[in-house]
Amino acid sequence: MRSITRYAVVVAAIGLIALGWGCGKKAEVPAEKTSIDIKGSDTMVNLMSELAEAYMKANPGKQIAVTGGGSGTGIAAMLNGTTDICASSRALSEKEVGLAKEKQLTPSEFVIGMDGLAVFVNPANPVDSLTLEQVKNIFQAQVTDWKDVGGNAGKIVAHSRESNSGTYVYFKEHVLNKGDFANDVRLMTSTAALVQELSTNVNGIGYGGEAYGKEGKVKALKIKKDANAAAVAPVEANVLNGSYPISRPLFLYTGSMPSGLAKKFIDFCNSPQGQGIVREVGYVPVKG
Repeated sequence: MRSITRYAVVVAAIGLIALGWGCGKKAEVPAEKTSIDIKGSDTMVNLMSELAEAYMKANPGKQIAVTGGGSGTGIAAMLNGTTDICASSRALSEKEVGLAKEKQLTPSEFVIGMDGLAVFVNPANPVDSLTLEQVKNIFQAQVTDWKDVGGNAGKIVAHSRESNSGTYVYFKEHVLNKGDFANDVRLMTSTAALVQELSTNVNGIGYGGEAYGKEGKVKALKIKKDANAAAVAPVEANVLNGSYPISRPLFLYTGSMPSGLAKKFIDFCNSPQGQGIVREVGYVPVKG
């Protein structure tokens, strides 16, 4: 009888110890991450870098690494779990939404600004405006000489972003009406590279985020919705009121509902300070 009682006491004691360990584990709260990665849109890389620097300055000990590579690259990294935040100048495609479901992800979408997608030429080009149809015809090689759109005689040299770029996808869908680019359109690795090329190529034309024209290396053309419409410049007021015909939102995506440092940073992007940086960099804030 004594041995049975002693055995029961030992078992009870072991149970209490195990329960204590279990409770201890449940009480543990994972430490918040002190660093996050942001990958994606080359259009947004300067904006995200400025936002990250401002956040880190205000929050010592926090690290935010920003890299470009294109919206498609950032979205793929989000789907593969190799980035905390994806910066994208286009929305997720149906295929990407399907891939997310397959991976049991529920992406969260945040708009932090608007961008007027500008059509750029060399500053010496006398052409100041084009219709959407003329832009489409140029990039599909239906129009190949500047004299046919009011400029000086000379072969038009069209430049585009590469296919992994959200800017490329947006331009193809909304300007080319999902048509193909001409075979001789030159593909550029970044908007910065495109702008640099156009700054020395008098007959060149390309497209990119309006903010890339701020330094004066290129000229942003005014765009008409059709031949009878007014020519509209890609400036903030026109992007906000919808009169500029080529504008788009700038997105941040996470693989699930963000938390910790990722959430705090996204909240910062849409705070008054963050939205002020959006405007300073050259984009259009979405919150006052």
